[in-house]
Amino acid sequence: MSVVLSAPVAMAETAVKADVKAGTSSKTSTAAKAKTYTEDEFLNAFSGKSRKFITDKLGAPAKKDLAVKPANADRMVMGMGKTDDKTKRVNIEMWYYNDVVKYDAKRTYKFAELTFVNDRCMNIGFFNNN
Repeated sequence: MSVVLSAPVAMAETAVKADVKAGTSSKTSTAAKAKTYTEDEFLNAFSGKSRKFITDKLGAPAKKDLAVKPANADRMVMGMGKTDDKTKRVNIEMWYYNDVVKYDAKRTYKFAELTFVNDRCMNIGFFNNN
């Protein structure tokens, strides 16, 4: 039994297969490559926004990191006068996007770092080196 695909379906199937080989999805790669932002546009568009909003606009990040509490942090904080042990746990996560923010007409920053505190983007940084 043979299956005949129309040209658009066959092309879409080929694109998906190429993305699977490359380890990306066409939705993510086109969303990330579709637009670059100036520094101000990026800050205004994504400051204070949720992870879902940012994922919808920029796609999946190139890299994710979690903030880790140092081993002796409790001792250090107690020595500084910490009295309240009933504080809520804070989840801090950093997402990194590549080449989405431009700093002049021809060049972009290598990395844009978005720091999330409890699902909200609270800090944004642009870097050209690790």
